[in-house]
Amino acid sequence: MHETERHRVILSAVEDRAVITVLDLCNLTGASEATVRRDISSLDAQKKVRRVRGGVEALHPPQFVGLAGRTFAVNEMLRIKEKQAIARAAVELCEDGDPIIINGGTTTFQMVHPLATRRCQIFTNSFPIAEHLLKHSKNTIMLSGGAIYREQNIILSPFDNDVTRNFYARRMFMGAQGIGPLGLMEADPLLVQSETKLISQADELVVLVDSTKFDTRSSLILCGLERISTLITDEGISDKAASVLAAADVKLIVVQAGSGQDEEVA
Repeated sequence: MHETERHRVILSAVEDRAVITVLDLCNLTGASEATVRRDISSLDAQKKVRRVRGGVEALHPPQFVGLAGRTFAVNEMLRIKEKQAIARAAVELCEDGDPIIINGGTTTFQMVHPLATRRCQIFTNSFPIAEHLLKHSKNTIMLSGGAIYREQNIILSPFDNDVTRNFYARRMFMGAQGIGPLGLMEADPLLVQSETKLISQADELVVLVDSTKFDTRSSLILCGLERISTLITDEGISDKAASVLAAADVKLIVVQAGSGQDEEVA
């Protein structure tokens, strides 16, 4: 990642959390600790952030407390080639006329470009997805109702009797905070509540995650692996993770980032 891109990630991250550690920034940018410390020093000198012991803090800490987890702005800059390849493979599963649910997220957002050539009935809780498809496609779009969470660009409803219950989908496409032997994981209880409702409205659940998500853990389980019909990821997936999915009878599709090719694994 170029220096300018790293600086953007750091500035976006401190807008999300008042204080962020050097280790967190290393994970976000993929850079070494020494490189991140130099970036922090540079931004501190420019008076864009304040350097503190072990990390960095915002000059003007955020007042609004949003959902747990990284913001959409931070996530959309990470592993973009892998996400694009995963999203292309996901859209190949769709046919014109299909009713589908697309859960908000930066990997699912990449589905909007190949979906420009399709005519599906799409239900989503994502403003960016809905806005792009309305402008650049002829898909039918339905938005969920509820509270708007700006940092994640997502709409979540606390109510059980919202419009979600009136939409049937052949498939639901979603990402996740992490994935392990116990299933899909999320970072916030509100996400678990909302996504559980969406999952119940679809015949098949298709999960879009890059291979780093197999090393990420959270304390909240969204659903077990047995609920997943298909999982699409990149070639970085380990043999161990692939075996866990196979044991749960999850169809695995592995894509090559940037190649446009994918391989179906039994």
